[in-house]
Order: sequence, then structure tokens, then C-alpha cells
Amino acid sequence: MLDAIRKFIGDSVPGTPGTHSRVHAKAVPNDVRVAACALLVELACADGNFSDAEQHRILDILQRHFGVDEAGARLMLAEAAAANHDAVDHFVFTRQVVMDYDVAQRIVLAELMWQVALADGSLDSQESYLMRKLASLLQLEPAFLAQARKKAE
Repeated sequence: MLDAIRKFIGDSVPGTPGTHSRVHAKAVPNDVRVAACALLVELACADGNFSDAEQHRILDILQRHFGVDEAGARLMLAEAAAANHDAVDHFVFTRQVVMDYDVAQRIVLAELMWQVALADGSLDSQESYLMRKLASLLQLEPAFLAQARKKAE
């Protein structure tokens, strides 16, 4: 089991020995990257408008933080949007993130979520509400959420 996790991490992190600098691969079932991306998509759509700025920001995040190339980022975004559409609630994604990410990684995710929420130049009340809700489901203290917002701004 641990070897499989190490292989997965090694395959998805750019610059890891024995891998290519960028990964272009279909996400595996229960991929935490897809779960995290689904949360970003949900947040981007919270105000009823998935703007080009938000979409570009998510694609940039996927390339920079998840180590996929542009085609892989577009594929992951499509998979996350489909998973988000099929999901009953946010808990399925937040549970996966809490299981696979430590607190520091979840704080970074919160910062990325703020970047998406602020990408279109305004923070809608629905986006603000969803950020607080997701932070709670991600088991993040309000102080961590405030710190992540400051970094994102």
C-alpha cells in the first residue's frame, strides 16, 4: 500500500527522479487532486458564474501545484467538474482531502481556494459563505482561513 502511494506521489510530482518534468495522465479513482479540483470548481461556480478568470486560475493551479501539463490540467478540470456535478454534497470531496492531506496541505488548498474566489475581482456573499463551510469541512480553524486569505490577496 505504501509503495503504491509513493509511486503515485512520485508520478504526480514534477522533478521526482524517474519521472517526466510534467505529468499528462488520467486521474485515478479517489484521486485527491480531482477532489481538490472539484472544490475549486464548486467555489468558482458559487456565484452562479464560472468566469474565464476563474477557469484560467484553476488551470494554472493544476499545472503549478498538481504537476500536470496543460492537457492534463484540462482533463483534470473536466473530471472534477463531472464529479462535482454527480456529487450529492461537498463532503465526499472534503473527506478525501482530509484523509489524504495534512493540515499544512489543507491550508495551502484554502489559499488556492481564496485565489479562485478572488480571481474575478470580487468576492460574492455565496463564495464567502462556501469558503467558511468548506474550511469547516476541511477541519481548518478560522485563523488558518484568515491567514490563507491574506496570502491569496
